[in-house]
Amino acid sequence: MTTTRTIAFVLYPGLTALDFVGPLQVISGLQELGLGFETVTVAAARQPLPTDSPVCVTASHTFEQVPAPYGLVVPGGGAPTFAALADEQLTGYVRQAAGGAEVVASVCTGSLILGAGGLLEGREAVTHWAAMPILRAFGATPVSRRWVADGRVLTAAGVAAGIDMALHLVTELVGEDAARMIQAAAAAARPDRLGPRGPRVHGVRDQVGGREGPGRPSGVARPPRYGRRDPERVPLRLRARSSMSRARRPAVTAP
Repeated sequence: MTTTRTIAFVLYPGLTALDFVGPLQVISGLQELGLGFETVTVAAARQPLPTDSPVCVTASHTFEQVPAPYGLVVPGGGAPTFAALADEQLTGYVRQAAGGAEVVASVCTGSLILGAGGLLEGREAVTHWAAMPILRAFGATPVSRRWVADGRVLTAAGVAAGIDMALHLVTELVGEDAARMIQAAAAAARPDRLGPRGPRVHGVRDQVGGREGPGRPSGVARPPRYGRRDPERVPLRLRARSSMSRARRPAVTAP
């Protein structure tokens, strides 16, 4: 009998919704593909929690219902996240659940909650750029990258970087093929989001130029290049403005 591995996203009042919804969407793909994972959200209680946008979120489970997840992901936020550092119930759960987890991750200032739980000591980590110096207070070494993997702990700088990190995590858990499928389904724009610094994907055929080498996976179109050498690609609005400017330009007559 196959054991389902649970990845829990930690919720608390005032978090940034995008910090957890983006990675949640990616990692939920593991469950949709039937790869032996389930994704849940956990909080102190199953009641609506405010976020930093006009939307509330409700956890699917309480902390007590998911004491030992396979993976743990902590999103970040602004001032409410800093207030959460003093929440003993929250940090206590993160510390206890992370203790037996195979993978622990954070997005944005969620890394500070990991730090408050004693999980960043001696590790490289990243967070929101404005909070980078605070990482040292938790014994971490701040690193300026989109996301950082140090052992079983992954930290991401922010919203989009959290999606990048989640795609990397999927790759590590089940392989790159599944990550590519989830990436395509989520339309995660850039085809190079499986690396911390955005490496190009080699050996794929460029669908526009028809060449091998650094390029885009099949079906990903090259964005248009606007410029004087190819006026037909200039948006109609810009061409109209240019024509109007020429029309308004007074004629210059030689004396």
